[in-house]
Amino acid sequence: MDLATTIRRLAEHQPEDPSDFLVRTRAAVAAILRFHRGEAEVLLMTRAQRDGDRWSGHVSMPGGKQEEGDVDLVATAVRETFEETGIDLGHAELLGRLGAVRAIAKGKVLPMTITTFVFHLADDQPVRLSEEATDAFWFPLSRAALGELDARYEYRFGPLALDLPSWRWEDRTVWGLTHQMLSTLIEIVRSA
Repeated sequence: MDLATTIRRLAEHQPEDPSDFLVRTRAAVAAILRFHRGEAEVLLMTRAQRDGDRWSGHVSMPGGKQEEGDVDLVATAVRETFEETGIDLGHAELLGRLGAVRAIAKGKVLPMTITTFVFHLADDQPVRLSEEATDAFWFPLSRAALGELDARYEYRFGPLALDLPSWRWEDRTVWGLTHQMLSTLIEIVRSA
């Protein structure tokens, strides 16, 4: 995964969104890429443990629900990223977007879609976490694309145990919607 290929493939990509049927809420996340020593990395964070947060404690990209003052979903991704990490995406290049995905939490499909916007951050900015996150780190997306970080994650849903694809890096596990969205990004960049 290099910058030139990522730019070209995202420019060629035609995102497909699910039907708006039963969608009441829209959300956006930012896949913030940097290319460190020729390798693609994406900024991820660990969400704080919070009552009422469906994704409490999960590894995610910065993002959240669209608010009334947001002009569009790009504005949502930019605002949420700044609120959660202190990173100003006004200094980043928007490379494109992925198709919206239906939100799933605790085994249930929600009346919400999440759209991933891909940004390239050329200059390092310090990460200043809000109370919504406990950790932020640069995840080696190039290594994940090569299969070096592949793992399985057992998710307990009541009496059922689901064996889900994931990536393990250091002491962190990337799974669920974050794994799904970043896997889609990898597939787009790899496409011929």
